[in-house]
Amino acid sequence: MDQASWDAAYNNVDHIPDGASYPARWQARATTYLAKCLGQGRAQNDLPYGRGDRALFDLILPQGAAEGLVVFVHGGYWLKFDKTYWTHLAAGPTLAGWAVAMPSYDLCPDVRIGDITRQVAQAITVAAEQVAGPIALAGHSAGGHLVSRMMEPGMLPDAVAARLVSCVPISPVSDLAPLMNTSMNESLRIDAGEAQAESPVHMTDRLDVPVTVWVGAAERPSFLDQARWQAEAWGVDLVEATDRHHFDVIDALEDPGSAMCRAILRHG
Repeated sequence: MDQASWDAAYNNVDHIPDGASYPARWQARATTYLAKCLGQGRAQNDLPYGRGDRALFDLILPQGAAEGLVVFVHGGYWLKFDKTYWTHLAAGPTLAGWAVAMPSYDLCPDVRIGDITRQVAQAITVAAEQVAGPIALAGHSAGGHLVSRMMEPGMLPDAVAARLVSCVPISPVSDLAPLMNTSMNESLRIDAGEAQAESPVHMTDRLDVPVTVWVGAAERPSFLDQARWQAEAWGVDLVEATDRHHFDVIDALEDPGSAMCRAILRHG
């Protein structure tokens, strides 16, 4: 395929009805939800986990003592967005009694994808100091890639890794090599070495943590492929959510009784 074809294969916005409107809608819902949680004394925002303006996370707390911690890592092809777009997705886990940490991270081309991987590991490590108990990881799109990378032994400190109870990559990018053919790679700067080192499909040594790969059944064929490749390479469960596309598959995080929340929290 030529570059235009590769770009189309990994373009979600133009293949989702009213796709361009989603970011503003996400951020509006997230802002309203964060304000509500702050007003209830259930949120702490802009907690630092490292150096730099983007090395910050928000912590949303449940009513009462937290059963554990969910860390949600956002997507955007490692090029866009920050924690302020996603706070509403903490609703499901917090209603189920879990705290939720949502980090921002530096973006390409200022850093490489491998740098972001290490930054997310640092964010999880610092967030884990705030909440006792089990830790569950979830991430969407590029965030699905990033939480998958946390399954590499040694990526997280042993004490943090020992607390992990689940990892749910949602619509993940599991093989970076195809993105080398897109125009995005002018900013991502993925080369063959980084594609090999940073692609979850090539991770043969992994932590013994339950993993469920999630994807919308109505997603672009490229993302269905990416999810299937990871599930097959890792020998883990794959859920294809009926009638869900790349931008609404994450809505299930707002419902504590959803199959997605139950998989993250290991309830049923």
